[in-house]
Amino acid sequence: MSHKILEGKKGIVFGALDENSIAWKTAEAINDAGGKIILTNAPIAIRMGNIKELSEKIDCPIIPADATSVSDLENLVKKSVEHFNGKIDFVLHSIGMSVNVRKGKDYTDLNYDWLTKGWDISAVSFHKLLQSLYNNDIMNKWGSIVALTYIAAQRTFPNYNDMAENKAYLESIARSFGYFFGKKNKIRVNTISQSPTITKAGEGVKGLEGFLKYSEKMSPLGNASAEDCAKYAVMMFSDYTKKVSLQNLYHDGGFSNVGVSQDIIDLI
Repeated sequence: MSHKILEGKKGIVFGALDENSIAWKTAEAINDAGGKIILTNAPIAIRMGNIKELSEKIDCPIIPADATSVSDLENLVKKSVEHFNGKIDFVLHSIGMSVNVRKGKDYTDLNYDWLTKGWDISAVSFHKLLQSLYNNDIMNKWGSIVALTYIAAQRTFPNYNDMAENKAYLESIARSFGYFFGKKNKIRVNTISQSPTITKAGEGVKGLEGFLKYSEKMSPLGNASAEDCAKYAVMMFSDYTKKVSLQNLYHDGGFSNVGVSQDIIDLI
């Protein structure tokens, strides 16, 4: 990326795990665009992943935080202000996990304790994060907060399981909290509904490879890659989108507005 559209801006990126992560690609794109970041993830994810490699590559600190823990988030907020010696301009929430999906449970036979855990990690963590940012007043005016979602929040995808409810709730939180953040100090809050992407979170979904091929044939522009999504997030963090808020923004090659493609008809 040749344009330094995030020059002088500072922020936090949640969820980078390995080089396939959208958060990982976004951190690299932010760095290329001139922005400065703090990387964060749960302590266990930091131990299991390669985030330290990313930290060294783009020369940024890692502050561990379990996004379901309010105390961890409060500590992250405090240390971020200390590191940057001031407020921040953007945040990426790239967090999602369903225990039911990982354990292979069908949607009609869910374990509700697992459902609650996945709901807390994938959706309620976003409210906890927004509340910590809001109450500590650490966002600069016209800042931008983005969370990653998927179209299963609106449409039925059988194997996406209880993650569909998690994403629907995540999007509702973005709209509801986005209203209050906008009124307080012009902070914008949006979700990006990305094409299906092979990441650590997504690889547990049954039939993902087949669905990737299907969505590629359904989308007039083809599937959006993790790198494409990262560049879109950079735009959302920039001043070029200062009046975009409370939106669920489809970044899926046109998939969301296609009823059926000729490619699929020809296959059938």
